[in-house]
Amino acid sequence: MEPLLLLGAIIGILILVFTLFYFVPIGLWITAIFANVKVSILDLIGMRIRKVPPSIIVNALITANKAGLNLTLTAIETHYLAGGDVNNVIKALISADKANIPLDFKAATAINLAGRDVFEAVQLTVNPRVINTPKVTAVAKNGIQLICEARVTVRANIGRLVGGAGEQTILARVGEGIVTSIGSATDHKHVLENPDSISKVVLAKGLDSGTAFEILSIDIADIDIGKNIGAQLQTDQAEADLKVARAKAEERRAMAVASEQEQKAAAQEARVKVILAEAEIPKAISTAFISGNLGVMDYYKMKNIQSDTHMRDSIGGTEKTEGEKAE
Repeated sequence: MEPLLLLGAIIGILILVFTLFYFVPIGLWITAIFANVKVSILDLIGMRIRKVPPSIIVNALITANKAGLNLTLTAIETHYLAGGDVNNVIKALISADKANIPLDFKAATAINLAGRDVFEAVQLTVNPRVINTPKVTAVAKNGIQLICEARVTVRANIGRLVGGAGEQTILARVGEGIVTSIGSATDHKHVLENPDSISKVVLAKGLDSGTAFEILSIDIADIDIGKNIGAQLQTDQAEADLKVARAKAEERRAMAVASEQEQKAAAQEARVKVILAEAEIPKAISTAFISGNLGVMDYYKMKNIQSDTHMRDSIGGTEKTEGEKAE
């Protein structure tokens, strides 16, 4: 029994020592003392209970203290519990302090919690970034299309990082400014001769208002001539007018054909009526013979008159041919 009791005692002591060193990181506490950072054993135990890694908080405090920043253990732990990146904030504060950029702990944590990389923002303030815009297509007043590319030099605006618009807004506004500038030009040659006029017009618009950046310069990198939009529009308009004219001409032709068909139908109807009327003449002559109103001599006189009329028509060239009669 004694060996078992001894083994149990040893295991209990080891568990107690492990628990003690887990809740009381003696090594970290000694490191803080030598770094002249005030951290008590109770603070370390409290962080363990709150499930906060003491090494992250204490090391961040030591780094800030060595850099001359006046931060407290509670402030750093609070930012960690809020879901912030403690090391990123400390690096940003040190970088801003060395570069004489006004940035306090409260502003840095707010920027970090807003989802932005505060350290990168400080670096962008010190070293401006060049953003290449995509190709922007615009048309001058003379109808010539220009394809323009620009380089925008920006730096972060620390005061507007929280709630400020990002790079995409800058690019969209610059593109809009380029389109407006080229569109107001009377001749595309003026733009090609003075590309800096686009930069001046765009910069004067204050495109960085409400964004997290400050535009330092806008440089036109390249301008290419595109299509002749004006001529293309005129060609399209001419084709459209031609189609309309053709449609109207076809409509008039159809109406003319319909009118001609109606006239032919009316003439045919008239000829039928004449033929029917001529068919009644022999009947009338027969009736006149029977009734005694027409004698033989009168009939021959009428035939002679018809023969003379036919002869005169032949001599005068007014007699219709058989084809004309058939029509």
